Amino acid sequence: MSRRLVNLTLDTLGDLPQPCSQCVYWELDPVAAERACASGDPGLEKEAWVSQTLLEWGSCGKLAYVDGMPAGFVMYAPPAYVPRSMAFPTSPVSADAALLMTAHVVASFAGGGLGRMLVQGVARDLTKRGVKAIEAFGDAKFGEGDDDKQSGCVAPVDFFLSVGFKTVRPHPRFPRLRLELRTALSWKSDVEYALEKLLGSMSPETLLRPVRPATATRGVEG
Repeated sequence: MSRRLVNLTLDTLGDLPQPCSQCVYWELDPVAAERACASGDPGLEKEAWVSQTLLEWGSCGKLAYVDGMPAGFVMYAPPAYVPRSMAFPTSPVSADAALLMTAHVVASFAGGGLGRMLVQGVARDLTKRGVKAIEAFGDAKFGEGDDDKQSGCVAPVDFFLSVGFKTVRPHPRFPRLRLELRTALSWKSDVEYALEKLLGSMSPETLLRPVRPATATRGVEG
């Protein structure tokens, strides 16, 4: 089974699962989003948002593929690019953080670690860009069913807690959570870093010195 991450672009936007590829819950303020869904074309609005964010800020999403099939995605951006973020009772997002807007793993691929893989991909990207942390609004009542038709656009609190986020502002429905990027790297990355440090502390002469074969010893014949 092969797994890979790619950046969200206008070319890969169509690989988002339905209805996510047509959803503008995060990209527009509540009034504009409702208007776009009622009389406009939310798919075009989402495409315009992705295009503008890519041009002005850079990568704003990751998609996971398993054996070539779209299996999950995350979207993220500075809170200034996410009008919906100010509508939450636990806003605003901290000034040093990017907002992880939403995360989704296709049901048939759930339970295989793709969620953690996606979040770690975001963490590596944002670390290179000088961002200190990721924050997110979680849904403490995800899946319970209510009048909020877009409740699925906010990922469950349990998902964020399972991948290392900590609650920074509690709320009975929409707590705000935070992941410090210095703690978001996988154990593999930590091992690679330690190995790099070890090799860096060795002199070139040590690294290039030929290894002499051990001298063979004769066994005692009985």
